[in-house]
Amino acid sequence: MSKKTWIIFVVIVVGLLTVLAVSSRNARPQIDVSSIDANSLQPASAANGNIAEHVFGKADSKVVFVEYGDFQCPACGSAFPGIKKITEEYKDTIAFVFRNFPLPATTHPNAKAAAATVEAAGLQGKYWEMFNQVYANQTEWSTLTGTARTDMFVSYAKTLGLDETKFKAGLADSSVTQKISFDQAIGEKIGVNSTPTFFLNGVKVSGDVVQDVQSGNGDKLRTLLDADLKKVSTTPPATTK
Repeated sequence: MSKKTWIIFVVIVVGLLTVLAVSSRNARPQIDVSSIDANSLQPASAANGNIAEHVFGKADSKVVFVEYGDFQCPACGSAFPGIKKITEEYKDTIAFVFRNFPLPATTHPNAKAAAATVEAAGLQGKYWEMFNQVYANQTEWSTLTGTARTDMFVSYAKTLGLDETKFKAGLADSSVTQKISFDQAIGEKIGVNSTPTFFLNGVKVSGDVVQDVQSGNGDKLRTLLDADLKKVSTTPPATTK
């Protein structure tokens, strides 16, 4: 084999190994959710890595608001302040659920790592605290890679008082990967193909309502929430923008 041929051979092999590594990293478990009711809160099960649905607010509410989101998605980031404010206002009357829906790594390479960060914090009882931390600092970690990205997420864990060793183990835990894949599979089942996508009691929220939240207003979403609360004989909260 000539030197030139050998070099070409090495380049091809390295290229193939790189593709295989990326494919392996981005692969996700195939999960059968055909029997799953997407409109119900999901208890811990083998299908979701024994990680129950994270609920903010009134867990037994008859009004359930679900977001399918990607932590690296700029549109989700712009919706975050409004969603945080509104769910705080309605926390005594509705159940808010966030389901992971990381977009392809080709566009959002840090989305799954961010989702794992939040789920790993959840293993130590700090899911929503990390949820807020990751979204609030989206521009800080979005462009990082490798060790720098991990170090940034670990710094958030330290800020929240988490056990660093357990947190790092959680990032690589198969149950966390399973939970993320489970959430995404449910979203795909009901036709989610972009983020953020909202559902209120099983009904997809229209784009103009999402845009109103992103604009910093949110009154269109409040109107929908109030209407559904009245349907179940629950008095909506007095809110202030």
